[in-house]
Formats: sequence, C-alpha cells, structure tokens
Amino acid sequence: MSRRTMIVTVGFLCILAVLLIGDLIITNSSTYKSKSNGEKLVEIYKKQDDIKNRNLSILIEIDSKLLYLIDTDTNEIIKKYVVATGKKDTPTPIGSFKIVHKAIWGEGFGTRWMGLDVPWGKYGIHGTNKPQSIGYSSSQGCIRMNNRDIEELYSLVKYGTRVAIVGGPYGPFNYGFRTLMHGDRGADVQEVQKRLKQLGYYNGAIDGIFGYGMKEAVAKFYKDNKMPVSDRIGPDAYKKLNIVLMD
Repeated sequence: MSRRTMIVTVGFLCILAVLLIGDLIITNSSTYKSKSNGEKLVEIYKKQDDIKNRNLSILIEIDSKLLYLIDTDTNEIIKKYVVATGKKDTPTPIGSFKIVHKAIWGEGFGTRWMGLDVPWGKYGIHGTNKPQSIGYSSSQGCIRMNNRDIEELYSLVKYGTRVAIVGGPYGPFNYGFRTLMHGDRGADVQEVQKRLKQLGYYNGAIDGIFGYGMKEAVAKFYKDNKMPVSDRIGPDAYKKLNIVLMD
C-alpha cells in the first residue's frame, strides 16, 4: 500500500469514527432529552394537581393590572398574570365576589369565561382576541386575560372560588366620592344602600343599583334631615349618612 493510499484510508476511518461517535452522542442525547421532557411533563401535571387541591382565591388589582392566584391558607402567591380592566366610563366592579359560571368559548371572544356574582351587572374573567389590550384600561368592565393565561387559570380554579377586586385607596369608593343618581351602579351605590337600610330608609335589595326604591329612600332621608330634596347623593348626603373616606 502506497503512503498516499494509507493516508487517505486512515483519514476516511477517522472521519467515519467521528460520524459514528457523533451519531451515538446525538442519539443518546435525544433519548435523554425525551426522558427529561417526559419527567417535566409529569412534574407539571403533579404541580397542577397540587395547586387544584389547595384552598385558592383570586386577587385583582385594577391599578397595577395584575391578577394573583393565592393559597388562602398560607397567603402564598401561586400565579401572577397581567390583565386588562374596565375603561373610565365602564369600570371594573370593586368588591368581593365568587365564580358562579365557567364556560369554554370559541376563539372569537377569548377561549374561556368565568362569570362573577356581581349583583349590578354581568361581569367576569375571560380571554380576548385583542391581546394588545392586556395591561390597559380597555374593557367594558370585565377582566381580560391572554388566552393561554385564562386557560391555565380556568383549569386551576373551581366554582365558588372567591375573587377580590380592589381599586383606589378608598375601598368601594375607589378614588373618592362620585355624585350618585338614579340608574347608577357600583360598589359605592351598594355601600349607600347598606347605610340607608341601617337607618331604616331602604328596604330593597343590596344590589348596587340606584333604582326607584333607593330614589324614594334618599328623598325621605333628605326630608327627615331638613335637607333640600334631591334624587342625587353628593358631598352633603355622604356627610349626613356618616360615610367618611378613611386614608
């Protein structure tokens, strides 16, 4: 065998060896990765099952546009999501509610829906076909989430899960008193209803809706307190009702 032939043969064998070893490494690596992914998948399912078995609640902060899934027993934050909330003219309801309805939707309006027992309207947590709206005050009052996020949350929570929605520093009054009138709805209306009921003026439902029954109760309250009769609730009425904003 000539020297040139020997060099070529040795070179070919070296290349073949490299290819075989490389293929072996790739094959073993693929097998290992497949096993690793499988183990991770099992771990994910186990983790989800563990989360489902906890006593969960949801906290939504309107200002920060964040939704927290919380272990109520330990106060541990399990998940955190960025959401969209209501516009100024169509605000997200403030208060403590429960999930009373769950549904799988089509892609057109978001893939999941979880309805809340808000007495003064139909509100819920749902997906969206407008992902660019997430993180902004852009909804008609509902809580919007990215579809992948609502699908995960939907799988973790059940009927009856508590949902606390908080806004400004003044609880149900958000950033301060607004002048209430017939037809208004909200947590602030609900608080006034409670006070009027305590004082014996209102016998209707504490539903956060300024209806005719509440209108009559307000008129009687004004008359008994020698105030100018009005169908609106403003600063003087709040003061007389002893409703004070606490910092």
